[in-house]
Amino acid sequence: MAQLIRFVFLFFLVLFLQVFVSRHVNIGFGAQLFFLPIFIMMLPFQINIFIMMILGFILGISTDMMTNTFGLHASSLVLIAYLRPLVFNTFPPKEGYDAIKQPIVSDMGWTWFLLCYGLLLFSYVFWFIFFEVFKWSEVMLILRNLFSGFLLSLVVALVFQLFFRNRALK
Repeated sequence: MAQLIRFVFLFFLVLFLQVFVSRHVNIGFGAQLFFLPIFIMMLPFQINIFIMMILGFILGISTDMMTNTFGLHASSLVLIAYLRPLVFNTFPPKEGYDAIKQPIVSDMGWTWFLLCYGLLLFSYVFWFIFFEVFKWSEVMLILRNLFSGFLLSLVVALVFQLFFRNRALK
């Protein structure tokens, strides 16, 4: 029960940060800050993919309603919720996945987290930026926004991991 309460707190925390903080961060170079993918990443290993996709949709559509992004966050979160098991199965740790551990840096290590979260975050940002711009003539704009948003969000997620260690989610 305590773990459920912590994930509900995390749900509302990333929703709050995405809606009320990231909209007001103006770094330049088309960089957008994305907090939402960290919620999907930090869900337990044993969660059902359909439940994860539903949670991603609910979180995304809630954000979309408050930020007028017309389903971009919802579709991006459903995409990475679908891709997460594929990425985790492609890059398993040497000792395999343990039901006691969480998919966070303190349990899985920096290398695994950077690889898996990096792929999921890149997929999220690419999907979001591509459908936000949706013009092949704007390839350079898409690439600039993709890489700047990806790097900014990855750095923020790594800092986020320092505050939410395994003791916080168990």
